Amino acid sequence: MKNWNGKPYYSFDYMLKERFSEKIYKTALNGGMTCPNRDGTLGTRGCIFCSQGGSGDFAGDRRDSITLQIDKQAAKLSQKRKASAFIAYFQAYTNTYAPAEYLKKIYTEAIRHPLVAAVSIGTRPDCLGPEVLDLLEELNRIKPVWVELGLQTIHEQTAEYIRRGYPLSCFEDAVKALHQRNLEVIVHTILGLPGESRKDILETMEYLNRQKIQGIKLQLLHVLKGTDLAQDYLDGKFSVYSMEEYLDTVIDCLEHLSPDIVIHRLTGDGPKDLLIAPLWSSKKRTVLNALHHECKMRGAYQGRLYKED
Repeated sequence: MKNWNGKPYYSFDYMLKERFSEKIYKTALNGGMTCPNRDGTLGTRGCIFCSQGGSGDFAGDRRDSITLQIDKQAAKLSQKRKASAFIAYFQAYTNTYAPAEYLKKIYTEAIRHPLVAAVSIGTRPDCLGPEVLDLLEELNRIKPVWVELGLQTIHEQTAEYIRRGYPLSCFEDAVKALHQRNLEVIVHTILGLPGESRKDILETMEYLNRQKIQGIKLQLLHVLKGTDLAQDYLDGKFSVYSMEEYLDTVIDCLEHLSPDIVIHRLTGDGPKDLLIAPLWSSKKRTVLNALHHECKMRGAYQGRLYKED
Protein backbone atom coordinates (compact mmCIF):
# COMPACT_ATOMS: atom_id res chain seq x y z
CA MET A 1 0.00 0.00 0.00
CA LYS A 2 1.39 3.37 -1.00
CA ASN A 3 1.99 6.24 1.39
CA TRP A 4 3.38 9.68 0.71
CA ASN A 5 6.59 10.07 2.73
CA GLY A 6 4.84 8.78 5.82
CA LYS A 7 1.80 11.05 5.44
CA PRO A 8 -1.68 9.55 5.05
CA TYR A 9 -2.61 11.91 2.21
CA TYR A 10 -1.23 13.14 -1.10
CA SER A 11 0.51 16.28 0.14
CA PHE A 12 1.37 19.36 -1.85
CA ASP A 13 5.00 19.01 -0.83
CA TYR A 14 5.13 15.42 -2.09
CA MET A 15 3.53 16.42 -5.41
CA LEU A 16 6.07 19.21 -5.94
CA LYS A 17 9.03 16.92 -5.31
CA GLU A 18 7.47 14.30 -7.55
CA ARG A 19 6.89 16.78 -10.37
CA PHE A 20 9.92 19.06 -10.09
CA SER A 21 12.43 16.73 -8.38
CA GLU A 22 13.24 19.36 -5.76
CA LYS A 23 11.74 21.38 -2.93
CA ILE A 24 9.68 24.30 -4.26
CA TYR A 25 8.61 27.33 -2.22
CA LYS A 26 5.89 29.92 -2.73
CA THR A 27 6.35 33.63 -3.21
CA ALA A 28 3.07 35.36 -2.30
CA LEU A 29 2.38 38.20 -4.72
CA ASN A 30 0.13 41.24 -4.79
CA GLY A 31 -0.91 42.17 -8.33
CA GLY A 32 -2.74 45.34 -7.24
CA MET A 33 -6.19 43.88 -7.85
CA THR A 34 -9.42 44.44 -5.97
CA CYS A 35 -12.56 42.28 -5.87
CA PRO A 36 -16.16 42.57 -7.16
CA ASN A 37 -17.20 42.04 -3.55
CA ARG A 38 -15.35 45.24 -2.61
CA ASP A 39 -15.54 47.67 -5.53
CA GLY A 40 -19.35 47.90 -5.56
CA THR A 41 -20.02 45.41 -8.35
CA LEU A 42 -21.40 42.85 -5.89
CA GLY A 43 -20.76 44.63 -2.61
CA THR A 44 -18.35 46.85 -0.71
CA ARG A 45 -17.64 44.88 2.46
CA GLY A 46 -16.00 41.77 1.01
CA CYS A 47 -16.67 38.22 2.11
CA ILE A 48 -17.61 38.14 5.78
CA PHE A 49 -14.33 36.48 6.83
CA CYS A 50 -11.95 38.44 4.59
CA SER A 51 -9.50 40.94 6.10
CA GLN A 52 -8.64 44.28 4.53
CA GLY A 53 -5.65 42.52 2.97
CA GLY A 54 -7.98 40.46 0.81
CA SER A 55 -6.57 37.13 2.03
CA GLY A 56 -3.14 38.40 1.01
CA ASP A 57 -1.86 39.50 4.40
CA PHE A 58 1.43 37.70 3.76
CA ALA A 59 1.75 38.86 0.14
CA GLY A 60 4.34 41.24 -1.26
CA ASP A 61 4.11 45.02 -1.48
CA ARG A 62 1.79 46.08 -4.30
CA ARG A 63 4.03 49.11 -4.90
CA ASP A 64 6.80 46.76 -6.04
CA SER A 65 6.89 45.21 -9.48
CA ILE A 66 6.11 41.51 -9.71
CA THR A 67 9.78 40.83 -10.44
CA LEU A 68 10.89 42.74 -7.35
CA GLN A 69 8.32 40.97 -5.14
CA ILE A 70 9.63 37.62 -6.34
CA ASP A 71 13.26 38.69 -5.92
CA LYS A 72 12.73 39.93 -2.36
CA GLN A 73 10.91 36.82 -1.17
CA ALA A 74 13.23 34.46 -3.02
CA ALA A 75 16.24 36.10 -1.36
CA LYS A 76 14.76 35.62 2.13
CA LEU A 77 13.74 32.02 1.47
CA SER A 78 17.10 31.20 -0.09
CA GLN A 79 18.91 32.42 3.02
CA LYS A 80 16.69 30.41 5.37
CA ARG A 81 16.16 27.21 3.40
CA LYS A 82 18.56 27.22 0.45
CA ALA A 83 15.58 27.45 -1.90
CA SER A 84 16.28 27.76 -5.62
CA ALA A 85 12.86 27.31 -7.30
CA PHE A 86 9.56 29.02 -6.58
CA ILE A 87 5.87 29.20 -7.30
CA ALA A 88 4.65 32.68 -8.18
CA TYR A 89 1.45 32.76 -6.13
CA PHE A 90 -0.92 35.64 -6.93
CA GLN A 91 -2.67 35.68 -3.57
CA ALA A 92 -4.16 39.05 -2.62
CA TYR A 93 -7.79 39.76 -3.56
CA THR A 94 -9.20 38.45 -6.89
CA ASN A 95 -6.28 37.92 -9.25
CA THR A 96 -8.13 37.71 -12.56
CA TYR A 97 -10.24 40.79 -11.84
CA ALA A 98 -8.52 43.20 -14.23
CA PRO A 99 -8.27 43.85 -17.99
CA ALA A 100 -6.64 41.00 -19.90
CA GLU A 101 -3.85 43.30 -21.11
CA TYR A 102 -2.79 44.09 -17.56
CA LEU A 103 -3.05 40.44 -16.50
CA LYS A 104 -0.88 39.40 -19.42
CA LYS A 105 1.78 41.88 -18.33
CA ILE A 106 2.04 40.74 -14.71
CA TYR A 107 1.53 37.02 -15.37
CA THR A 108 4.18 37.06 -18.12
CA GLU A 109 6.56 38.91 -15.81
CA ALA A 110 6.10 36.14 -13.26
CA ILE A 111 6.23 33.15 -15.59
CA ARG A 112 9.37 34.40 -17.35
CA HIS A 113 11.24 34.89 -14.08
CA PRO A 114 14.18 32.46 -14.11
CA LEU A 115 13.50 31.23 -10.56
CA VAL A 116 9.79 30.54 -11.14
CA ALA A 117 8.78 26.92 -11.80
CA ALA A 118 4.99 27.46 -11.83
CA VAL A 119 2.34 30.13 -11.40
CA SER A 120 -0.68 29.81 -9.11
CA ILE A 121 -3.54 32.31 -9.32
CA GLY A 122 -6.14 32.80 -6.61
CA THR A 123 -9.47 34.04 -7.95
CA ARG A 124 -13.25 33.74 -8.03
CA PRO A 125 -15.10 31.52 -10.53
CA ASP A 126 -17.20 34.51 -11.64
CA CYS A 127 -14.05 36.38 -12.75
CA LEU A 128 -12.90 34.08 -15.55
CA GLY A 129 -14.03 35.59 -18.83
CA PRO A 130 -13.07 34.09 -22.23
CA GLU A 131 -10.10 36.45 -22.72
CA VAL A 132 -8.69 35.57 -19.32
CA LEU A 133 -9.16 31.84 -19.91
CA ASP A 134 -7.41 32.10 -23.29
CA LEU A 135 -4.52 33.95 -21.63
CA LEU A 136 -4.15 31.33 -18.94
CA GLU A 137 -4.19 28.56 -21.53
CA GLU A 138 -1.45 30.34 -23.48
CA LEU A 139 0.74 30.80 -20.40
CA ASN A 140 0.22 27.19 -19.35
CA ARG A 141 2.17 26.16 -22.45
CA ILE A 142 5.22 27.97 -21.03
CA LYS A 143 5.13 26.76 -17.43
CA PRO A 144 2.42 25.15 -15.30
CA VAL A 145 -0.43 27.50 -14.38
CA TRP A 146 -2.76 26.54 -11.53
CA VAL A 147 -6.02 28.31 -10.80
CA GLU A 148 -7.23 28.47 -7.21
CA LEU A 149 -10.98 28.94 -6.84
CA GLY A 150 -12.58 30.17 -3.63
CA LEU A 151 -15.60 27.92 -3.14
CA GLN A 152 -15.61 27.56 0.68
CA THR A 153 -18.84 25.50 0.72
CA ILE A 154 -21.45 24.00 -1.58
CA HIS A 155 -24.33 25.02 0.68
CA GLU A 156 -26.21 28.05 -0.61
CA GLN A 157 -27.46 29.18 2.81
CA THR A 158 -23.89 29.36 4.10
CA ALA A 159 -22.72 30.98 0.86
CA GLU A 160 -25.31 33.71 1.33
CA TYR A 161 -24.21 34.29 4.93
CA ILE A 162 -20.53 34.66 3.98
CA ARG A 163 -21.49 36.92 1.02
CA ARG A 164 -19.78 34.71 -1.53
CA GLY A 165 -21.76 36.36 -4.31
CA TYR A 166 -22.16 33.58 -6.88
CA PRO A 167 -24.19 30.34 -7.19
CA LEU A 168 -22.72 26.84 -7.25
CA SER A 169 -23.51 26.57 -10.97
CA CYS A 170 -20.98 29.36 -11.60
CA PHE A 171 -18.27 27.30 -9.91
CA GLU A 172 -19.18 24.26 -11.99
CA ASP A 173 -19.01 26.26 -15.22
CA ALA A 174 -15.60 27.64 -14.27
CA VAL A 175 -14.19 24.20 -13.48
CA LYS A 176 -15.42 22.87 -16.83
CA ALA A 177 -13.93 25.81 -18.72
CA LEU A 178 -10.57 25.45 -16.99
CA HIS A 179 -10.52 21.69 -17.55
CA GLN A 180 -11.22 22.18 -21.26
CA ARG A 181 -8.06 24.31 -21.41
CA ASN A 182 -5.96 21.75 -19.48
CA LEU A 183 -5.57 24.08 -16.51
CA GLU A 184 -5.24 22.54 -13.07
CA VAL A 185 -7.83 23.56 -10.49
CA ILE A 186 -7.29 23.94 -6.75
CA VAL A 187 -10.35 24.58 -4.60
CA HIS A 188 -10.42 26.57 -1.36
CA THR A 189 -12.79 25.30 1.33
CA ILE A 190 -13.35 26.57 4.88
CA LEU A 191 -14.02 24.19 7.76
CA GLY A 192 -16.03 25.50 10.69
CA LEU A 193 -18.25 28.02 8.95
CA PRO A 194 -21.13 29.16 11.20
CA GLY A 195 -24.15 26.89 10.97
CA GLU A 196 -22.39 24.06 9.12
CA SER A 197 -22.42 20.56 10.60
CA ARG A 198 -19.86 17.81 10.02
CA LYS A 199 -22.36 16.31 7.57
CA ASP A 200 -22.50 19.57 5.61
CA ILE A 201 -18.71 19.70 5.36
CA LEU A 202 -18.45 16.10 4.18
CA GLU A 203 -21.10 16.77 1.54
CA THR A 204 -18.80 19.48 0.18
CA MET A 205 -15.93 16.96 0.07
CA GLU A 206 -18.03 14.32 -1.70
CA TYR A 207 -19.21 16.92 -4.21
CA LEU A 208 -15.63 17.91 -5.00
CA ASN A 209 -14.72 14.27 -5.61
CA ARG A 210 -17.11 14.42 -8.56
CA GLN A 211 -15.58 17.57 -10.02
CA LYS A 212 -12.51 17.62 -12.24
CA ILE A 213 -10.21 19.22 -9.69
CA GLN A 214 -6.60 18.44 -8.94
CA GLY A 215 -6.09 20.01 -5.52
CA ILE A 216 -7.85 21.27 -2.41
CA LYS A 217 -7.11 23.60 0.50
CA LEU A 218 -8.78 22.72 3.79
CA GLN A 219 -8.74 26.03 5.61
CA LEU A 220 -9.63 26.44 9.26
CA LEU A 221 -12.08 29.29 9.85
CA HIS A 222 -10.18 32.24 11.31
CA VAL A 223 -11.85 35.16 13.01
CA LEU A 224 -9.86 38.27 12.13
CA LYS A 225 -10.06 41.80 13.45
CA GLY A 226 -11.92 44.28 11.26
CA THR A 227 -14.21 41.69 9.64
CA ASP A 228 -17.98 41.37 9.96
CA LEU A 229 -17.38 37.77 11.03
CA ALA A 230 -15.48 39.10 14.04
CA GLN A 231 -18.50 41.09 15.17
CA ASP A 232 -20.75 38.03 14.93
CA TYR A 233 -18.21 36.04 16.94
CA LEU A 234 -17.92 38.71 19.62
CA ASP A 235 -21.72 38.87 19.76
CA GLY A 236 -21.74 35.15 20.58
CA LYS A 237 -23.50 34.04 17.39
CA PHE A 238 -21.17 31.11 16.81
CA SER A 239 -18.19 29.32 18.34
CA VAL A 240 -14.94 28.19 16.74
CA TYR A 241 -13.39 24.73 16.76
CA SER A 242 -11.14 23.48 19.51
CA MET A 243 -7.99 21.91 18.11
CA GLU A 244 -9.35 18.42 18.85
CA GLU A 245 -12.61 19.17 16.99
CA TYR A 246 -10.70 20.53 14.04
CA LEU A 247 -8.38 17.51 13.84
CA ASP A 248 -11.37 15.17 13.86
CA THR A 249 -13.01 17.16 11.07
CA VAL A 250 -9.88 17.27 8.92
CA ILE A 251 -9.33 13.52 9.24
CA ASP A 252 -12.95 12.90 8.28
CA CYS A 253 -12.38 15.05 5.18
CA LEU A 254 -9.21 13.17 4.26
CA GLU A 255 -11.04 9.86 4.60
CA HIS A 256 -13.78 11.06 2.24
CA LEU A 257 -11.66 12.80 -0.39
CA SER A 258 -10.33 10.96 -3.42
CA PRO A 259 -6.67 9.97 -2.88
CA ASP A 260 -5.87 11.50 -6.27
CA ILE A 261 -6.64 15.01 -5.03
CA VAL A 262 -3.55 16.85 -3.80
CA ILE A 263 -3.94 18.34 -0.32
CA HIS A 264 -2.46 21.83 -0.59
CA ARG A 265 -3.38 22.96 2.92
CA LEU A 266 -4.63 21.38 6.12
CA THR A 267 -4.91 24.39 8.40
CA GLY A 268 -3.79 28.01 8.18
CA ASP A 269 -2.00 30.66 10.17
CA GLY A 270 -3.80 33.99 10.18
CA PRO A 271 -1.75 37.12 10.94
CA LYS A 272 -1.08 37.13 14.67
CA ASP A 273 -1.85 40.85 14.98
CA LEU A 274 -5.30 40.25 13.45
CA LEU A 275 -6.23 36.84 14.83
CA ILE A 276 -9.05 36.81 17.39
CA ALA A 277 -9.83 33.10 17.34
CA PRO A 278 -8.94 30.28 17.49
CA LEU A 279 -5.64 31.30 19.07
CA TRP A 280 -4.29 27.73 19.03
CA SER A 281 -4.14 27.91 15.23
CA SER A 282 -1.14 30.25 15.37
CA LYS A 283 1.03 27.25 16.31
CA LYS A 284 0.89 25.69 12.86
CA ARG A 285 3.66 23.13 13.35
CA THR A 286 2.06 21.90 16.58
CA VAL A 287 -1.27 21.48 14.78
CA LEU A 288 0.24 19.53 11.90
CA ASN A 289 2.25 17.27 14.21
CA ALA A 290 -0.89 16.55 16.22
CA LEU A 291 -2.79 15.83 13.02
CA HIS A 292 -0.27 13.28 11.76
CA HIS A 293 -0.17 11.61 15.17
CA GLU A 294 -3.96 11.42 15.29
CA CYS A 295 -4.08 9.98 11.76
CA LYS A 296 -1.88 7.10 12.87
CA MET A 297 -3.87 6.58 16.05
CA ARG A 298 -7.14 6.43 14.14
CA GLY A 299 -5.73 4.40 11.25
CA ALA A 300 -6.87 7.04 8.75
CA TYR A 301 -5.59 6.53 5.24
CA GLN A 302 -7.94 8.09 2.73
CA GLY A 303 -10.75 5.84 3.90
CA ARG A 304 -8.46 2.81 4.20
CA LEU A 305 -6.17 1.55 6.97
CA TYR A 306 -2.99 3.61 7.29
CA LYS A 307 0.13 1.44 7.29
CA GLU A 308 3.80 2.32 7.27
CA ASP A 309 5.73 0.95 4.31
